[in-house]
Amino acid sequence: MDRAATADRIAALIAPFNKNGVAIEDSSSFAGDLEFDSLTVMDFVAAIEDEFDIIISMNQQAEIETYGQLVDAVVKLQG
Repeated sequence: MDRAATADRIAALIAPFNKNGVAIEDSSSFAGDLEFDSLTVMDFVAAIEDEFDIIISMNQQAEIETYGQLVDAVVKLQG
């Protein structure tokens, strides 16, 4: 799956978690722009892992701060 298709699927998964209706861009940060707390992050990561049938390690999660970084990580994990 290419980056654009992956980005679209992730954007659809973000929608229920995006309580403030923030416009999603590659530079959108989960903690700052989307105001995700730790519980929201855990739920969102679980949704991503289920959708793409991947595992995002705790070390990888710690490095992912923006939507663009997440899309790149998911693309890489899919091979």
